[in-house]
Amino acid sequence: MEIEKLIKMANQIGDFFEAYPDTELAKKDIANHLQRFWNSVMINSIVAHVKQQQGVGLHPRVIEAIQQHIS
Repeated sequence: MEIEKLIKMANQIGDFFEAYPDTELAKKDIANHLQRFWNSVMINSIVAHVKQQQGVGLHPRVIEAIQQHIS
């Protein structure tokens, strides 16, 4: 799957959880959502993007969620 599509999907998740007043809970829930609904290839691709490209184009909370709870 193209990284641009994964970025778009991850940003939609990040936008949804932006409304959470508790930032730490939002990051945990973003990570949980990715782990529940994304397959391992998708997760590995987005994690690699965060590690190799510093998550360019990703919602800041998504980057933090991946760094803190997935990678």
